[in-house]
Amino acid sequence: MSNLVLSAPMKGWLAALDETPDAVFAERMLGDGLAIDPLDSTLHAPCDAVVTTVHRARHAVTLRAANGVEILMHVGLETVALNGEGFSVFVKEGQSVKAGDKLLGFDLDLLAQRARSLITPVVITNLDAFEIVRRDQDRAISVGDFLMELSPVGGAVAASQVAAGEVAREVVVPLMHGIHARPAARIAETARKFVAEVALVAVNRRASAKSPVGVMSLAVRHGDTIQVVAAGMDAEAAIEAIAELIEGGMGEGAPVVAKSAAPAVVTPEPTGPAELPRDGVLKGVLAAPGLAIGKAVRLASSDIVVREAGEGVAHEEAALAAALDKVRARIEANAAKGDKARKAILGAHLAFLEDPELSAGARRLIGEGKSAGFAWRKAVGGYVEALRGLGDRRLAERVDDLVDLERQVLKALAGEEDDTTVLPPGSILLADELLPSQLMGVDPAAVAGFATARGGPTSHVAILAAAMGIPALVALGGALLGVKDGAALILDADSGSLRVAPDAPALEAAQTALAQRQERRAAAKAAAHDPCVTKDGVRIEVFANTGSVNDALAAVANGAEGSGLLRTEFLFLDRETPPDEDEQARQYQAIASALDGKPLIIRTLDVGGDKAAPYLPIPAEENPALGLRGVRVSLWRPHLLKTQLRAILRVKPLGQCKIMVPMIGSLDELRAVRAVLDEAKREMGVVERIELGVMIETPAAAVTADLIAAEADFLSIGTNDLTQYVLAMDRGNPELAARIDAMHPAVLRMIDQTCKGAAKHHRWVGVCGGLASDVAATAILLGLGVTELSTTASIAPEVKAKVRALSLDACRDLATQALNQTSPEAVRALVKSFGA
Repeated sequence: MSNLVLSAPMKGWLAALDETPDAVFAERMLGDGLAIDPLDSTLHAPCDAVVTTVHRARHAVTLRAANGVEILMHVGLETVALNGEGFSVFVKEGQSVKAGDKLLGFDLDLLAQRARSLITPVVITNLDAFEIVRRDQDRAISVGDFLMELSPVGGAVAASQVAAGEVAREVVVPLMHGIHARPAARIAETARKFVAEVALVAVNRRASAKSPVGVMSLAVRHGDTIQVVAAGMDAEAAIEAIAELIEGGMGEGAPVVAKSAAPAVVTPEPTGPAELPRDGVLKGVLAAPGLAIGKAVRLASSDIVVREAGEGVAHEEAALAAALDKVRARIEANAAKGDKARKAILGAHLAFLEDPELSAGARRLIGEGKSAGFAWRKAVGGYVEALRGLGDRRLAERVDDLVDLERQVLKALAGEEDDTTVLPPGSILLADELLPSQLMGVDPAAVAGFATARGGPTSHVAILAAAMGIPALVALGGALLGVKDGAALILDADSGSLRVAPDAPALEAAQTALAQRQERRAAAKAAAHDPCVTKDGVRIEVFANTGSVNDALAAVANGAEGSGLLRTEFLFLDRETPPDEDEQARQYQAIASALDGKPLIIRTLDVGGDKAAPYLPIPAEENPALGLRGVRVSLWRPHLLKTQLRAILRVKPLGQCKIMVPMIGSLDELRAVRAVLDEAKREMGVVERIELGVMIETPAAAVTADLIAAEADFLSIGTNDLTQYVLAMDRGNPELAARIDAMHPAVLRMIDQTCKGAAKHHRWVGVCGGLASDVAATAILLGLGVTELSTTASIAPEVKAKVRALSLDACRDLATQALNQTSPEAVRALVKSFGA
């Protein structure tokens, strides 16, 4: 492999990387290279290459040359905080470029005023495979001038090579979201079972497979080809185990081919408090729903000072080991008494805590005379900065977990107790970022809500907030840091707003809304078991969605009249083999018994897309939302479908259960499922009629509802998927979250068409998606012809109360008007004026 010469990508003054006023670059955490102080406003390609990454904030780009060299060019320092302002991008990810082609443009004057520094590092990120054999510095350069020369490292592991004595296997990664925290932890757990040294190699970057943080830092995405390499007496067995684990998908197969990272909803790091808007309303991203009124309580993590010099290697190693043991025991104890969400988060923390690369990095520094605290902070900090620099939303949100662990271990080293904060009732917590351990350390009864300047809607602290029932907003920006302690606040998570120091009318309106909401809930709860009939005597069924026996018990307790959707995936996911007929029959019977004879609609297995099972090797798809999903998977593997149908038919009393098929797109699919059902009935001697219905989740199903209803026993609308398909918006994309609204007139027209099609054949129509739980939508749904609503258990009493307050004629008038609105906002305003 010949040497590669890089030319200068911009005009400016060439300097050593050591002169970069940022430890991440100066200490070569991301690689080695040079720095340029720019005198022009365009970044050019330094060689022929392919663009692998354009950072979401437009300030950095990574290229990959034909020989595998990876070149990161980062315009200015802390320019990520500009969130793209002042930058223009001339290329896109995956594009081939020639030396000298324009990559980025930037406003030099703007950067000079607002960036920490204009200096632009040019870094080779895979120096395990290439070395810089010649470079220039300390002189003025122009675009195209010589910059540096790179040579392949002898014996390095390249994309098609392995080092002497190593064995390797190539793997194409099928995981939907690439190798993020959970898969990285599972890979490390598997690798540690072997004596062999095992590593993953991704485009000449290498990381120990026993290090979840190291594996994460490779930023492996779906569709990437990587190598699993190993050396040692059980190397081949180790490679086989890890390759099979990755290729099996780890429950995250059938992935989206996402060569570019999903844009992160992680607010740039605030450089300080910004001014509040004139109206005192800050806008953020929904992390957990709800409305709260309270007083601001600023949570600022106190800086933990660590001394650099150690007191001897043996002393510091013992101190670090004791601190790690203390934190490990605390995490394990908290996980044992927590709910599912808490256990999953703490499990990730344990995986990081046991990361051999982190502890090895800390011990290496201790061996150089550093203190345990300094060594641990440095080891964790290197990975934190590396992960933040990758521009990947999922990996960026896992940084919080590492920062949290760093803090917990440093506190243990200092002899401090776990984070516990005593708060006054009605506290609304404000912070730059909130760590999971901080939220776990507060009394939920005292917390009315929280808001953070940074953070993302899928971060672990957001997941915790939802599980704890705490309204929360994230990504409000630097202005949040200017809110004073004790300031009155109205946090309306559902509308994404935080009102600071509200005036008397606003406060009174919020208090009224909150009181009315609480009164409505109390009254609805008291009448939860009363019949659900409109004012003009029309019977409407209100069911609940379930996924376990506990869900079924909660449904009954909240007055639900049955379950309109049993999600059976709980039986099929997070396991290596599918459940057999006996196991399924036991689970379905237990849920049916918990419903005390009330109707139970069981949805057949709905995997694919964002839900996959390791034992279903679904081929990689460019867009799994449009690929093997729902019924398509069942018909692809009919033996699984038949086993499930047989298990449902065993539930007693026969007829309590109805069967519902997901993601139906055509009548042929329904006929194919009915054929399998009829075969199972014949084999079991079942002669009774078993209702078989379909979920309407695609525009195709909605517009052909009249055809499907001719043979389906009922139709149930899954508004979550229907909305994303009608609006062509990925409901998993946080950038689009605020725009995805099932009250969009286009979605309502699909529901209207479904109800009209079903009415031709006298079939009933239900709604089991999120819109059924939106009380504001109840009147419109009834007006369109829906006669069954399957909600979350907790909201069922309120939906029943709403139905009792409505007359069907008025609902029909409202629905007619709603269909003619031009936006979901207009529909909601119409509902508000209607008083529905």
